[in-house]
Amino acid sequence: MPHVTVVATLVAQPGKETQVEALLRALVTPTRAEDGCIRYDLHRDLDNPGAFVFYETWASRAALDAHSASEHLAHFAREGGPLLASRDVKVMELLEIA
Repeated sequence: MPHVTVVATLVAQPGKETQVEALLRALVTPTRAEDGCIRYDLHRDLDNPGAFVFYETWASRAALDAHSASEHLAHFAREGGPLLASRDVKVMELLEIA
């Protein structure tokens, strides 16, 4: 089964950029320790410092589903969700090219 790739873009409400960044940074270490996490990198948009992008690679959809149910992600949803202006998550499968 091919790996699952996620590109998640989160944009902070004006004035909430620092709070959102701190909450997103707090997700990195526990997520990288999860079973099936191959890559979990946080980026900031150079043209819009309130926009953050996670680039993630998971061993399987089941591993991604377990991550989605994790307590640290639930904590972010509770604390960070109200601070976001927008959220866009793309879940994709890697197409192997021979």
